[in-house]
Amino acid sequence: RFSCRRLGGGLVQPGGSLRLSCAASGFELHLFAIGWFRQAPGKEREWVSCIDISERTTYYADSVKGRFSVSRENGNNTIFLQMNSLKPEDTAVYYCAAEDLGGSYYCSHDPDGMDYWGKGTQVTVSS
Repeated sequence: RFSCRRLGGGLVQPGGSLRLSCAASGFELHLFAIGWFRQAPGKEREWVSCIDISERTTYYADSVKGRFSVSRENGNNTIFLQMNSLKPEDTAVYYCAAEDLGGSYYCSHDPDGMDYWGKGTQVTVSS
């Protein structure tokens, strides 16, 4: 349902930047809220960020606020996560997800509510 890629490969050092993108297939994004999640080794899956169908209203976990930015391009069925000022604790597998909320201007933090999931993308931050 999602095809994801990383822009800016190789070793990402602390303080560096990275951009993730996911393109939807088999469904259209314009009525789906988008969430980003991550899971670090030995840790539970955690919510990172989300954006609602307005393409403007965004929310961020305290751990990434001011460093990460989520955006979407509904016309191209594509979503993005720009990650700046990366820290070693950002190392995790990152997942994009989509949720049908009936057209409401909101995005959920609950992974159990997601309708579609992308394949995880490994992000490693190390010197």
